[in-house]
Amino acid sequence: MALKNLLALVVLLALVGVSVAKPYGNPLRNQNGHRNPRATGDLDLDYYRSTCPQLESIVRRVTFQYVSRRPTLAAALLRMYFHDCFVRGCDGSILLKSPNKDAERDAIPNLSVRGYEVVDAVKSSLERTWGCRGVVSCADILALVARDAVAVIGGPWWPVPLGRRDGRISKLSEVNLPSPFADVKTLKKNFMDKGLNSKDLVVLSGAHTIGVSSCGLINNRIHNFTGKGDFDPAMNPSYVRTLKKRCKPTDVKTPVDMDPGSARKFDSHYYNIVAQKKGLFTSDATLLDDIDTSLYIQAQVVTRGASFARDFSDSMVKLGFVEILTGKQGEIRRRCAFVN
Repeated sequence: MALKNLLALVVLLALVGVSVAKPYGNPLRNQNGHRNPRATGDLDLDYYRSTCPQLESIVRRVTFQYVSRRPTLAAALLRMYFHDCFVRGCDGSILLKSPNKDAERDAIPNLSVRGYEVVDAVKSSLERTWGCRGVVSCADILALVARDAVAVIGGPWWPVPLGRRDGRISKLSEVNLPSPFADVKTLKKNFMDKGLNSKDLVVLSGAHTIGVSSCGLINNRIHNFTGKGDFDPAMNPSYVRTLKKRCKPTDVKTPVDMDPGSARKFDSHYYNIVAQKKGLFTSDATLLDDIDTSLYIQAQVVTRGASFARDFSDSMVKLGFVEILTGKQGEIRRRCAFVN
């Protein structure tokens, strides 16, 4: 790209409020060094310092044991955390089991969620640790595990303020997650309803850099988009040909990388793929249909992801404050899969 075009892009980004590369800062504080309003309330980075000071070292150790052996758990645990926070907030309700199979984890979008054993292993270890028994919420454990799982595979790190309480309610009927088939207008509303903005949408979509889906979710898009045996015209034709070789019309199980060529590395390559019209889902491709999200994608492509790690960290901190329970709300579960 010519220098004048690059400068024009940077000016446009400044006008729409999309950040390009800046030095790392503290997501819990604003540009003047004052505490971010979204980081106030009852959450605190040192919440367990006097009660369970070993917490973060235990979470790191257990998470490393699992993710180092099975790196794909990083994407799974990050997805679990996102799915938890978007239904009843970050309260660990996705972890609850129901004998009637009517909890959040029983909803169709959550049937493929995995990694519960990692959260359970952390909880068990904490319950055996002096001072930590009955102290740390499963909601906080999930928030830390998601962060540390990403770190194990070389992804960005972010601070996790703590003090969330566990929810007692988990209903399949309440699961209404952002859809992979949604357009950008719908996705922006989904995020706005949770106190997140357009930048958070496009930044957190970047987690698809380590995502894996299946042929079942894209078959209509590549084989029969309008019922006439066609494919979505928003897709790169060469990419469609590649996908058709992997996904036959009746195949619903074969896995498909969401960031082909870089699916095992947490980086900004996802934005290159989307810019080339190779986004796997409609929800990826539609990010090019909005000026804010499209400009962010262009910025990451041009700067080779100069700000992505910091931006992702900032948005993950914001996500962790969505509709949380604190104080005397909820409970501290003894076992993450069951209310006390």
